[in-house]
Amino acid sequence: MPAPAAPAYPASGVHDARPLAAARFGGGWEGAAVMTLTLLLLSFGLVTLYSASSFLAQRQGLPDYHFVVRQAVGAGVGLVFLLIFSRIPYARLQSLAWPMMLAAWLLLVFIILPGTESFAPERNGARRWLQVGPAGFQPSEAAKLAILVWTAVLAVKKQDRFRSLTRGLGPFLLIWAAMLVPVLLEPDFSTAALIAMLGCIIVFAAGARVGHFIFLGLLATPAVLYQFAADFRFRRLIVFLNPGSHTTGAGYQVEQSLIAIGSGGIGGVGFGEGQQKFGFLPEAHNDFIFALIGEEWGLIGVAVLVCAYVALIVIGFRIARRAADLLGELLAVGCTSLIALHAFLHMGVNLSLLPATGLPLPLISDGRSNLVVTLAAIGILLSVARGIPPGPRPAHD
Repeated sequence: MPAPAAPAYPASGVHDARPLAAARFGGGWEGAAVMTLTLLLLSFGLVTLYSASSFLAQRQGLPDYHFVVRQAVGAGVGLVFLLIFSRIPYARLQSLAWPMMLAAWLLLVFIILPGTESFAPERNGARRWLQVGPAGFQPSEAAKLAILVWTAVLAVKKQDRFRSLTRGLGPFLLIWAAMLVPVLLEPDFSTAALIAMLGCIIVFAAGARVGHFIFLGLLATPAVLYQFAADFRFRRLIVFLNPGSHTTGAGYQVEQSLIAIGSGGIGGVGFGEGQQKFGFLPEAHNDFIFALIGEEWGLIGVAVLVCAYVALIVIGFRIARRAADLLGELLAVGCTSLIALHAFLHMGVNLSLLPATGLPLPLISDGRSNLVVTLAAIGILLSVARGIPPGPRPAHD
């Protein structure tokens, strides 16, 4: 009796991935590898977070495990989202694209409106968090996932119009601008820049012209310069251009980050033995956790961590290359780019290769909102992996 034929998939358009979803985890070794790397990074993140935050928690009168327990709760929620998105055929995200954008935009506008301070309190001069009782969430993190899904879905529909600036990129620019304005008003320039880069990467992968991006970059230059004219951003730019200046002011964090990394040497000072977390390096559990890893685990630990991220990113782009249709390809590119941008921008700041800004290290830094969104994006990536048909890569129209 002949073996049943494998499910057929169209060369273009969107397919239903359910036949393969029930067959095997992640459609092959790629999905299993992504899940393994995710769990390894997540576990390492919880261990590192304990070392980075125990002193801070005790100084605030909290148990030394406070931040780890809080992050573990976020990890649990994020893994639920990962499981849900990995089991849902990614084609169904088409119907969720606009609702996700609208919900994210409404939340972003709500937290900056006058009179909503009881739900969106100001922290460190910015209103970025929606606080409901003990639970807090950053709507800008949800905006990243919404932009990712919406841009991929619309890029499939407008694939044949990218030769025209007005009919191709024009609609994207209008919606992106509507999403970015409230993020900039929080203010959160680094997140707005990351969202813009994420959207551009997806439409570039869909076939947008390089010349259009150069033209739009020139048009956006005055707006970017205006953002850097803000006093604190200007000081950070000066510190980046002259790393030895303002070591007790705007350049203090970067200076202490470099001291931490340099102190680690080849093998590190040992887990839990880092000294910079004892009040010398602010945000050692969040924006500068890579520096703490360099101090405690040394060059060897940093190299292993970078290799883990590179492996995750390479496999993510491999999934994109082998995706069954254009929507799957663009979703995989977006999910992988989200992790890559966060990881390498965070490392670049910690190494003083980029101006200081607040971006977490995915799956490791403290921050439940970012953790949940990152795990949800990995779930979408796994869903794309499930839909990979057997045999050679299909042609995408």
